Amino acid sequence: MQSLSIIPRILLGLIFVVFGLNGFFHFLKVPAVPVSAQNYLSCLFSAPYFLYLVKGSEVFFGFLLLWGRWIGFALVGLAPIVINIFLFHFFLDPDGVQVGGVILGVWGILFATNWSRVSCLFN
Repeated sequence: MQSLSIIPRILLGLIFVVFGLNGFFHFLKVPAVPVSAQNYLSCLFSAPYFLYLVKGSEVFFGFLLLWGRWIGFALVGLAPIVINIFLFHFFLDPDGVQVGGVILGVWGILFATNWSRVSCLFN
């Protein structure tokens, strides 16, 4: 079962490392978002530390997934970020809901295949 989770683990790890680093170095072009999403993002990032906290967490947990250690910790740490990505696209940027759905789906597959590592949280 663990061999089935290697591809989603690497994929999710790469997604979070690349887009997390993009938050610091801006090497990828960010597509335009609707006005409602712009208002949300401007309020969200009005606190100067918040962008660095979220993007730093994405890079850290993405590296853990790529490294293949502490996978349960990385999945639990990424849970609020993944859910927020999906809900952001679902409610504020419906054109990108497929992206959020793919990330949520890959995370869900990883979570299910690594259930033995996180099941103790639900006892």
